[in-house]
Amino acid sequence: MQKKSAGILVYRKTKEVYEVLLVHPGGPFWAKKDLNSWSIPKGEFEDDEEPLGAAKREFEEETGFRIEGEFIEQLPVKQPSGKLIYSWAVEGDIDAFKVKSNLFKMEWPPRSGTFKEFPEIDRAEWFSFEAAQQKIISGQIPILENLKIILLR
Repeated sequence: MQKKSAGILVYRKTKEVYEVLLVHPGGPFWAKKDLNSWSIPKGEFEDDEEPLGAAKREFEEETGFRIEGEFIEQLPVKQPSGKLIYSWAVEGDIDAFKVKSNLFKMEWPPRSGTFKEFPEIDRAEWFSFEAAQQKIISGQIPILENLKIILLR
């Protein structure tokens, strides 16, 4: 069965410049990575869950914020791994410094027998489209490009 995830790309306009909200994954693997490591808030969902509902749920779990508005459906994007990302864009203005993520547990250090909890995302920031293209995981660049085309028509 093909893995799939759903997410939401929040955007805002400030001083005639559009910005998008991206999140940085938590945990030791991502701790020192910056370029090509940020993401839209997203997560996997099952066949019996409606994709937009899953995207809203994942957004709240990863940021601590409920999101509402006029959702703009984006084209699904296939990742190099084969996973399909369904995404929606919505205009909003979230305080990135107040983002509070859910936690996950993993063995750390590896093979130590010790389990630690880490936030699913460790921070969020607003970026211009140009900066976001440098920060976001390369497989998600089409999500940014799709929104840019829609907003700049």
